[in-house]
Amino acid sequence: MTDLEKHSRMANAIRFLSMDAVEKAKSGHPGLPMGAADIATVLFSKFLKFDPNSPNWADRDRFVLSAGHGSMLLYSTLYLLGYEDFSIDQLKQFRQLGARTCGHPEYGHGAGIETTTGPLGQGLGNAVGMAIAERIQEERFGKELVNHYTYVLAGDGCLMEGISQESISLAGHLKLKKLILIWDDNGITIDGAVSVSDSTNQIARFEASGWNTIQIDGHDPEAIEAALTEARKSDRPTMIAAKTTIGFGSPNKAGTNKVHGAPLGAEEIAATREQLNWSNEPFEVPSDVLDAWRIAGLRSANARKEWEQRFKEANPEVRGEFERRCRGDLPSGFDAAIDTYKKELAETQPKIATRKASQAVLKVINGTVPETIAGSADLTGSNNTDTEHTASITPDDFSGRFIHWGIREHGMAAAMNGMALHGGVIPYSGGFLIFSDYCRPSLRLAALMKQRVIHVMTHDSIGLGEDGPTHQPVEHFAALRCIPELLFFRPADITETLECWQLAMKATDNPSVLALTRQNLPSLRPHYESENLCAKGAYVIADCEDEATVTLFATGSEVEIAVEAKKELDGKGIATRVVSVPSFELFEQQSDAYKNAIIGGSPVKIAVEAGVRMGWDRFVGSDGGFVGMTGFGASGPYQELYEHFGITANAVVLEAEKRLGDNA
Repeated sequence: MTDLEKHSRMANAIRFLSMDAVEKAKSGHPGLPMGAADIATVLFSKFLKFDPNSPNWADRDRFVLSAGHGSMLLYSTLYLLGYEDFSIDQLKQFRQLGARTCGHPEYGHGAGIETTTGPLGQGLGNAVGMAIAERIQEERFGKELVNHYTYVLAGDGCLMEGISQESISLAGHLKLKKLILIWDDNGITIDGAVSVSDSTNQIARFEASGWNTIQIDGHDPEAIEAALTEARKSDRPTMIAAKTTIGFGSPNKAGTNKVHGAPLGAEEIAATREQLNWSNEPFEVPSDVLDAWRIAGLRSANARKEWEQRFKEANPEVRGEFERRCRGDLPSGFDAAIDTYKKELAETQPKIATRKASQAVLKVINGTVPETIAGSADLTGSNNTDTEHTASITPDDFSGRFIHWGIREHGMAAAMNGMALHGGVIPYSGGFLIFSDYCRPSLRLAALMKQRVIHVMTHDSIGLGEDGPTHQPVEHFAALRCIPELLFFRPADITETLECWQLAMKATDNPSVLALTRQNLPSLRPHYESENLCAKGAYVIADCEDEATVTLFATGSEVEIAVEAKKELDGKGIATRVVSVPSFELFEQQSDAYKNAIIGGSPVKIAVEAGVRMGWDRFVGSDGGFVGMTGFGASGPYQELYEHFGITANAVVLEAEKRLGDNA
């Protein structure tokens, strides 16, 4: 058997496993796996460094299927290579409840899936982050321990999505030479030919963004091998434009949108078997072909063993630090450093904007946790995410700890996910809260994948003032709180900011957003308390001696307003307590007894927040009071805006008195 014949049979195994799985499920996308099978065969059998018997090996190459709808390409390949998580039974259960073989690849469902993909372009953004993390780790620990590539297979849809331009321009700027993108250039989308909706010269686009480009026939194994060899020698990221036929081998549907997102059907599959000379039954792979794939799966075992030997011979301190970072554990002195600063705050009681409070806390964190990687979407002076520890990362120097993401919020958030998935670093970044809309798809995927990424989002309300309603979030608190597994923090002062940062850093399975103010806020916690009160999500920040008649619930800058209102109400003989609610999500994790005690039985309950009411009925009831926003903001000094929109201590007092009168 010639090498070409062997290759064809190995590629056809991917094709038929994929089309048979889609046919059995009566759902799926057979076209991409059939078209990209030659690419996957060359990549996995000759280039990719991995070991199915040690799938989480730190120095493995990463493969990202950005075009996640073609998931059977990945599942078939992982089965053929010998990954235990992907048995033939798993392939037969494609898209079925409880199977690892989900409709789109989902991180954590099985070894070999490096990230959750499906929303097009996200995988490309993740891959950029993985390549950044690899470069950072190489700088820290040397090529003996960190020296791997990131490969991403992207389709036309990935390149059309706007996130792709943010991602590729950043990768080109940073000269991420170990990032290799293979474009499955099949010219077909769901609606038909790509030409129906797009005429972009993708080669010119990538070259303009600083990439090396190569054009090949995506069905020629020698051309694929030569292109990958050349790409690995480049001093820039490389895009390989691989011209393929979607649904390759299908006599009547290849090259059309009919094979993109629907089963071929029994008749067409039979015709394809004849066309490609594949006589085996569904889900049956000839022994010689399976043997060839399993041998390919063992190809990097020696490389892994050699790496383990180098690792064993490394300095014990280096080895311990590398393992700690890869595990995601914080340094042993983290909590002590936080506690020491907390005691200082109780003594100094600074009046400071929470965005500046965040920077003060970050000085402690970055001085204690060397793997934090900071950044900002061109808002460093506003977000205050830099400290003396965070020298800039540049295209030619990755020894720093600060990434200038540019005005690329979506690409930034996706790359941060990739950095976290890669491991060894804890990424945090800065932006305006209003632009969480630009990050939302990536934030959602971070939550779905349970990744520790931390977003500092400042200018969190009408309190930002003169920039006006285009920059003033009103619905964003509610919008972010409704994402499962995402921790949304809105601290009221510097001590709460410290506690929220501590919680975000320790939340290894959750992304976090810290919504921070532009305006100064007073310290509301006059005494040191060793307990992290924000960890309960809500707590009584100002109590009353008698049973409360009024309970005020507030977050962020409005806690100050609630505390002022309490003083007025107390002066009028109305017993009032104030509950700070820095995190809805953490509050819901508490015991029923605690939650009931915090909500309490006050006849009047009022929520105070410079956002829309959505979500607050959980605390005040559907008939409770609310002092906040009912529409968009306006442009003007923030003090005047709070008066204009009636978010003041006096407004809270009037609302309480009105409700007490109604209840009389």
